Amino acid sequence: MSHPHPELTLPPALPSGALRVVALGGLGEVGRNMAVLEYAGRLLVIDCGVLFPEDHQPGVDLILPDFEYIKDRLNDIEAIVLTHGHEDHIGAVPYLLRLRRDIPLVGSRLTLAFIEAKLKEHRITPVTRVVAEGDTEAFGDFECEFIAVNHSIPDALAVAVTTGAGTVLHTGDFKMDQLPMDGRITDLRAFARLGEKGVDLFMVDSTNAEVPGFVSPERGIGPVLDQVFADSTKRIIVASFASHVHRVQQVLDAAYTHNRRVALVGRSMVRNMGIAADLGYLNVPDGVLIDIKKVDELRDDEIVLMCTGSQGEPMAALSRIANNDHKVSVGPGDTVIMASSLIPGNENAVFRVINGLTRLGARVVHSGNAKVHVSGHASAGELLYCYNILKPRNVMPVHGEIRHLVANAALAVQTGVPADRVVLAEDGIVVDLVNGKASIVGAVPCGYVYVDGSSVGEITEVELKDRRILGDEGFISIFAVVSSADGKVLAGPQIHARGFAEQDAVFDDILPELTAALEDAARNGNSDAHSLQQVIRRVVGRWVSNRLRRRPMIIPVVVEA
Repeated sequence: MSHPHPELTLPPALPSGALRVVALGGLGEVGRNMAVLEYAGRLLVIDCGVLFPEDHQPGVDLILPDFEYIKDRLNDIEAIVLTHGHEDHIGAVPYLLRLRRDIPLVGSRLTLAFIEAKLKEHRITPVTRVVAEGDTEAFGDFECEFIAVNHSIPDALAVAVTTGAGTVLHTGDFKMDQLPMDGRITDLRAFARLGEKGVDLFMVDSTNAEVPGFVSPERGIGPVLDQVFADSTKRIIVASFASHVHRVQQVLDAAYTHNRRVALVGRSMVRNMGIAADLGYLNVPDGVLIDIKKVDELRDDEIVLMCTGSQGEPMAALSRIANNDHKVSVGPGDTVIMASSLIPGNENAVFRVINGLTRLGARVVHSGNAKVHVSGHASAGELLYCYNILKPRNVMPVHGEIRHLVANAALAVQTGVPADRVVLAEDGIVVDLVNGKASIVGAVPCGYVYVDGSSVGEITEVELKDRRILGDEGFISIFAVVSSADGKVLAGPQIHARGFAEQDAVFDDILPELTAALEDAARNGNSDAHSLQQVIRRVVGRWVSNRLRRRPMIIPVVVEA
């Protein structure tokens, strides 16, 4: 297999008639999916999603793909093809359109409806082209055929991109549920037809490549929800992704059966389900859906609240409910259903929410103790079927952490794909398809781009490290006034600490040593403010490390008088 190496340099010029693929996100992580295809000097973008931050990225709202690689080539982009409407595939589109607003967005009806609603909040009116399974559209030299795939959101599409260099099949996120809620299965006949014609590069979802067998059908969730509803005597709160139309449908159906009313909680949930209902993807039984403001008019055993926060996101409704920081409260006898699986990296946040809800007296039903969710991604058995149907000439696993990509690559080899035709790449690695052979030819800079409030890309790893230090170790400020003439300490040093169990008086022991160090530095000619600040950092840092076993942020202020 081809492995990325740190010594990779910038790629050479793309040979005539060749195709280049650069993933700017989604390879090595579950999120911020984005691939850029280049042929004959033109670009096609497939997906443009976000990654949600983890605990070690304090204050960050979203993480975007790194657009630096294409920033100077925005006019070369023919279109952005969106495989489906999940945030990790469409969430970064507004930030790319800020750079060029007229890039055409291509996707299914529901996918484009979701992104148009999001873009309205950013005051962007996009250029869109609706496509459906079976359609073939040309975007410059990129001929795109769209294929139905089953996923945990309706209207998902795979895309087969044909150029003079060959055909690339990108699955997007998919699985092979044979009994889907909407009757729309992954079109394996189209896969077989493409296989007969010849797939030169298969870019395939890796998220569940480590999981043996086949994903259970979505229909299996219905009876479990029905039983949980039957056993619940007070309020029911269901947490799910704001775009999981099928899960919301199952909750609406269960509520109707058990004479309950459903209120949607959270702006994104209300918006997305309103869109899905308007377009006919969500069937709302008469009288079931009510406004959140009318909940207080009903008995507890008549209420179902459908909210976001199944991944423990700190600002989502369920986390705030668990922290008693929401207008909705839970108590003994209430049932909370977390209808999703754990996204890697979110485990601690989810368990924190479960513990908080349990402490409040609620019964928490989750994927660890009941079958209230099935994955939207193909397991190993399904992936093997795809490899055997397609017989691709080259394989590039996408969408997953490194372990998922490696497991997917191993499956390809087991089905007979030559090991040197399986390209194991990470974000920023450049893969060229030349004369039917895919190989790594270089790498481009590709880092995390952080959204923090209104700032985009201004937060760096240095700032995040400072935030982690502030959160974990606290900080110390030291103020001193020194004579510009002879370096004598005229006032201070004064030390103030935050985030310490000890009182400021504990630092009295270091003051004489600090004063002596400052005056000694001044006598040796190091009397400028910057040099004296470094002396303070060194002396206080060493003392705090030895005495208190801490490594806080130290902020010295030296005033010359």
